Amino acid sequence: MLMLLPGGGLGMNPSMDDMNLIQAQRHLVRDIGEEIDLEIGPGDDDPSFANTPLLGGPSQEPYAEEQDESKQMSMGSQLPNADQDILKVQPAKRKKKVVKRWREEWADTYKWAYVDVKEGTARIFCSVCKEYGRKHRRNPYGNEGSRNMQMSALEEHNNSLLHKEALRLQMASKDKIVVDKPIYVKALMSKTAGSIIEAALKRDPHEVEFIQSVQEAVHALDRVIAKNSHYVSIMERLLEPERMIIFRVSWMDDRGETHVNRGFRVHFNQALGPCRGGIRFHPKMNLSVAKFLGFQQTLKNALSPYKLGGAAGGSDFDPKGKSDNEIMRFCQSFMNEIYRYFGTDKDLPSEEMGVGIREMGYLFGQYRRLTGNFQGSFTGPRVFWSGSSLRTEATAYGLVFFARLILAELNKDIKGLRCVVSGFGKIAMHVLEKLVAVGALPITVSDSKGYLVDEDGFDYMKISFLRDLKAQQRSLRDYSKTYARSKYYDEAKPWNERCDITIPCGSQNEIDQADAINLVNSGCRILVEGSNMPCTPEAVDVLKKANVIIAPGMAAAAGGVVAGEIELNHECNVMHWSPEDFESKLQEAMKQTFNRALKAANDFGYQKESPEALLHGAVISAFLAIAQAMTDQGCV
Repeated sequence: MLMLLPGGGLGMNPSMDDMNLIQAQRHLVRDIGEEIDLEIGPGDDDPSFANTPLLGGPSQEPYAEEQDESKQMSMGSQLPNADQDILKVQPAKRKKKVVKRWREEWADTYKWAYVDVKEGTARIFCSVCKEYGRKHRRNPYGNEGSRNMQMSALEEHNNSLLHKEALRLQMASKDKIVVDKPIYVKALMSKTAGSIIEAALKRDPHEVEFIQSVQEAVHALDRVIAKNSHYVSIMERLLEPERMIIFRVSWMDDRGETHVNRGFRVHFNQALGPCRGGIRFHPKMNLSVAKFLGFQQTLKNALSPYKLGGAAGGSDFDPKGKSDNEIMRFCQSFMNEIYRYFGTDKDLPSEEMGVGIREMGYLFGQYRRLTGNFQGSFTGPRVFWSGSSLRTEATAYGLVFFARLILAELNKDIKGLRCVVSGFGKIAMHVLEKLVAVGALPITVSDSKGYLVDEDGFDYMKISFLRDLKAQQRSLRDYSKTYARSKYYDEAKPWNERCDITIPCGSQNEIDQADAINLVNSGCRILVEGSNMPCTPEAVDVLKKANVIIAPGMAAAAGGVVAGEIELNHECNVMHWSPEDFESKLQEAMKQTFNRALKAANDFGYQKESPEALLHGAVISAFLAIAQAMTDQGCV
C-alpha cells in the first residue's frame, strides 16, 4: 500500500514489501479494489482547506510559514509559566488522514483515469490528456479532499472541453496510448530467419499486430528457411503487400451531421489467384490490423483446397449504436471509394467483425449500383438473394470438424468432453450449436465484460435463449436469472474453468501468458483457434511446453473460405444446398486441410503427436504453395 508521509515522502506499509514491482507498472491502481493512501491536511469541511498547500508539493509560501512558526515560538516563550503548562497539555493539531479507494463505480465511469507516482507523490492521471491536473491546491482529477470532492473533480475533468477535444482527436486518429512494452521476439535456430524479423521490425516498428503475425510465421518456417536460403528473398517479398489502399469515408448521420472515418484495403498476395478476405468495422481498426488480417488470410487461402490470394480491410467505423440508415449511408460511402478494386477476378470481400448480413447487403447493393451488373461476387450470408444454406455456420462448423479430426488421431471421441468457448458472436453461437449436435458439453460463452458458465452445459433451448438475449441487446447476466446452475463472472475470462477443449472465438490476443497457465491447470489438452491469432507469443510458449495441441486458425477456420468458394459456383447461385450436402463438402475440405498440414509437418521433422505439428505444418504447407507460385511467376 502506498502512503504519503506528512513530509511529502514515500512510506511503506508492512503488509506489502514489493514496492519495486508496483513502481515498475504504469497503471498502479488500475485494478478495482486497490487502495490509495493520501495523508492530507484538514478536510474540505475545514475553512483553512483553501490555504492548504498541494500534497507532496513545495509550500507556496514557506517564508511566511517560517515567520508564523518563529512568531508563535517567541510568543510562547513570553507567556507565563502556567499558560505554558496549558499549552504543553494541549496536543498539537494533527493532520487528518484520509484513505481513499479506487472505487468500482469510478473505474467503470472514468476509464481514462489511473494512478501513478509523480515525484514521490501519488497522483490520478488522465491517459487521454497525459497529465495529472493543474498544479494548484484543488487538483481537478481528484487527488485530494473528500470522496464527493474527488468524484466531482473527476466528473469536472471528464466534461471539460480540453479533455473532450483530446478524446475526439484520439478517437479520430486511433493513435494508441504509448506504452513502453517491447515486442516479444522468440529465439530462432537460423540467423537467416532472424534477419527476416529484424527487417520487418525495422520497416514497420509500430505495427505490433502485424509484427506478431510475421514472427509466428517465420518461427514456424525456421526449418524450411534453414534448409533452403532461397526462401529468404521469397519471404521478404511476401511480407510486403502488393497493394495498400487507405481512403477517407465521409458519411452523414440521422441528425444531418457529417462524420469522417478511415477505410483500409490490403491486397496482400495474388500469386495463387484473386484475393479473398474480410471487411472489419471496429473502432480499433488500423493499417497494422489490416496487414495482419491480410497476411493470415493469405496463408489460410493457400492452405485451403481452393488456391486463392489473400486480402483484408475495413474501417474504424463502429456500427454499434448506429441506426440502419446510418450504417447504410456509411457502407455506400465506403463502397464508393473501393468498388473499382473489387470483382470476381480481383478481390471479393467477405464478412468479418462488425460486418454481417445487413452490412454485406448494403455494400453489395451499392457495388451493383456502381458497376451496373449483378455478379453475385461477394462472399457472405446472402440469405434472401443468393448463396448457400449454411454460409453463416461454415466457419464454426469447420472448427468442430477440425477438433474431431484431432481427436480421431488420438483415438478419442468428442462426446462428453467439456468445451470452453469465448465470444458471443455468430461464430461462437454456431460453435455451441455444433458441439451440442456432436455430443460435447459446451459450458461457457463470454462478452467484453465477463463470462457466463453453465455447469450443466448448454443445450438447444439454452442456445435459443442466448440468441434472444443477444437480439434484444440484453446482458449475459440475465441468463443466470433463468438458469440457477449458471453464474456470470464480471471482469473475468473463462480460461480457469475445467475443460478438455478450448475454442477461443473472440479477438486477437485474448489469451495471454497467465490465461495459458490457467488453461493448462484446468486440464485443457486441445486449443482450436476460432479467431485470428487469439494467443500471445508468450501464451503459445506455455501451451507448447505443456503439450497442448494447438490447431491454428488458418487451418481450423478455413470453413469460411470453403463456403465462399462454393457460393461462387454457378449452381449454388441458382439453388440452395441442403444442410447434409453442404456439411459433407465442408467435412471433406476440412479433412484435406488437416492432412495437408500434418504432411508438411512430417516432411520437416515434426511428429504428428507434437503440439507444434499442426501449428507449424499449416504455415509450412501454405508458404510452400505461395513460394512455388511466386518463383514460377518471376520477380513481380
